[in-house]
Amino acid sequence: MSKKNIELVLSPPEPHFVGDGFRVHNFIPGGYRLDMERMNPFILLDYGAKFYFPPSDRPLGVGVHPHRGFETVTIAYKGSVAHHDSTGQSGVIGEGDIQWMTAASGILHKEYHEKEFSRIGGEMQMVQLWVNLPAKFKMSQPKYQSITKEQIGKFSLPEDAGTVVVIAGEYGNIAGVATTFSPIHLFNVILNKNGIAPFSFPAAYNSALLVIEGKITVNGAEEVTTDHFALFQNEGEEFDIASEEGATVLIMSGEDIQEPIAAHGPFVMNTRQEILQAFEDYQKGKFGYLKD
Repeated sequence: MSKKNIELVLSPPEPHFVGDGFRVHNFIPGGYRLDMERMNPFILLDYGAKFYFPPSDRPLGVGVHPHRGFETVTIAYKGSVAHHDSTGQSGVIGEGDIQWMTAASGILHKEYHEKEFSRIGGEMQMVQLWVNLPAKFKMSQPKYQSITKEQIGKFSLPEDAGTVVVIAGEYGNIAGVATTFSPIHLFNVILNKNGIAPFSFPAAYNSALLVIEGKITVNGAEEVTTDHFALFQNEGEEFDIASEEGATVLIMSGEDIQEPIAAHGPFVMNTRQEILQAFEDYQKGKFGYLKD
């Protein structure tokens, strides 16, 4: 096995608001070659770095919007988010929880600060990933995986180095609770002081990490600090991350879905004609109905 080295490290882009409730840094798709094709199956990464929201009588968030052709994965580090959709599903994503929503053939969705969080205010810190679907699954039935922190398997690193929280894929003898339509590894890694964690992914997988808290060194050489994103080369298999003072790191690696990508707003399909069909179906009410 050979080393998988970092291709580039990115500082967080200028933040913008999604709706009035989510202040995010958009890493994917973005500049520096981080387009949908380069990072496939990870076709969007919005990172809501730690941000304080004052108390509000009206829950802030994002109103009703459609999705088709992919999955959304929402990871809550701080704060609490509520959601509703046109299939009748609803719930709350609390700290440490994951919402893995397969939009597939089409869904209407809205997300907003949970009522009690809105009332008292507090820090919000979230990641939302969009995960592409292979063409044969893009028009499958929508579904949810509502995953609480208690359900997620955890691997204890040797010598009290920390914990690998296995959301999807496998690490050590722990399998992720989330099911995926293509091979994906998604981990939250919590390193203790002077902790180190090794990883091994196929060379061709598109792999990256985002430092949520603290500062790490990759392969004993390259430093990545809080809120920074590191993209790995598609060469080599093995790398390690280490931290002198402790850190929390989101690690993602997935097999490239080698199919054309046609994307427009909330729709990600394979052809322009499929995008036009998505707009037509949405306008005809085929995604269902949901009040704003």
